[in-house]
Amino acid sequence: MARKTTPPFRADHVGSMLRPEKLKQARRRQESGEIPKEALRELENEEIKRIVEKQKEIGLQSVTDGEFRRAYWHFDFLENLTGVQGYESGGGIQFKEKQTKSHSIRIIGDLDFSGHPMIDDYKFLHSIAGDHMPKMTIPSPSMLHFRGKIAYGRYQADEDLFFHDLGKAYKKAIAAFYDAGCRYLQLDDTAWAYLCSDEQKEQLKARGVNPGHLEKLYARTINEAVSGRPDDLTVTIHICRGNFRSTWIASGGYEPVAETLFNGLNIDGFFLEYDSDRAGGFEPLRHVQRKDLQIVLGLVTSKFGELENADDVKRRIDEASKYVPLEQLCLSPQCGFASTEEGNLLTEEEQWAKLSHVVKIAGEVWG
Repeated sequence: MARKTTPPFRADHVGSMLRPEKLKQARRRQESGEIPKEALRELENEEIKRIVEKQKEIGLQSVTDGEFRRAYWHFDFLENLTGVQGYESGGGIQFKEKQTKSHSIRIIGDLDFSGHPMIDDYKFLHSIAGDHMPKMTIPSPSMLHFRGKIAYGRYQADEDLFFHDLGKAYKKAIAAFYDAGCRYLQLDDTAWAYLCSDEQKEQLKARGVNPGHLEKLYARTINEAVSGRPDDLTVTIHICRGNFRSTWIASGGYEPVAETLFNGLNIDGFFLEYDSDRAGGFEPLRHVQRKDLQIVLGLVTSKFGELENADDVKRRIDEASKYVPLEQLCLSPQCGFASTEEGNLLTEEEQWAKLSHVVKIAGEVWG
């Protein structure tokens, strides 16, 4: 099978990487005023260059900056949209046995995209990517609604206006990244996994939220955000069930949202978690009808360092190919290695071994 020249690639990855200890310490020192922002950014640049070269060395075709400039996979982007404010919430997000730091976001004004620090972050990645594909990761628009508090009267009174403005803001963001050179953009989204979980849907209903209504709103908003994008821009969605310090939140297969995801969203590919039985089987992939839709199977876990048996991974790829042709499948870890700056419970050496394992298996499956 011919080597893929457009993303997602046969061996791909979600994006975030374990932060080195010296970078964590420098961030704390900058926050306390011991060093200037410029010194922190210089160190970030050095460490990003290092991990980009490592990604190239192990054979990945796409490279990311590891999200090294972020504390969170989502809040850092969202709170820099016009009309959004980050704040200390008095309690973090509860995972199984662990809780994130106290931080959240709220919508306090008209939503818009009017410049963003991550545009420059992407430009730096682009400048060092060379002949590899630089990949930008940002939270899906769904996440502003799912994790944000609407504290603005106009949007409290008019849900349709909120989602209309959200879609427009994201459309501007996507255009800005494209103008900066981005041709591979990933939208990270945990909301769809919650809509697969009976437990989480019951919690939504207890708050007076209709899960089916959310599904329609989120699909409509994502489609508005990506509408009219250039043909040479690949947009994928990564669906996550929670990834903080190697723990998780949601369980449940993709069946409840499969038809909407695979036939209702106008995107180019999905990164799907399949590293544990919490994700269910491959049967929901029968809803994939588009021959141009790429499915990236997250069969290698980023939560722990032990390497999966390669033959087991190949067997599962073969099982998935009963529902989606092999040429439409790819392989990756199920998530990044550090959705927040704290990172998962494995070493950096184990992280690179995982990614090398993905590259090796993909080479043996697809050639």
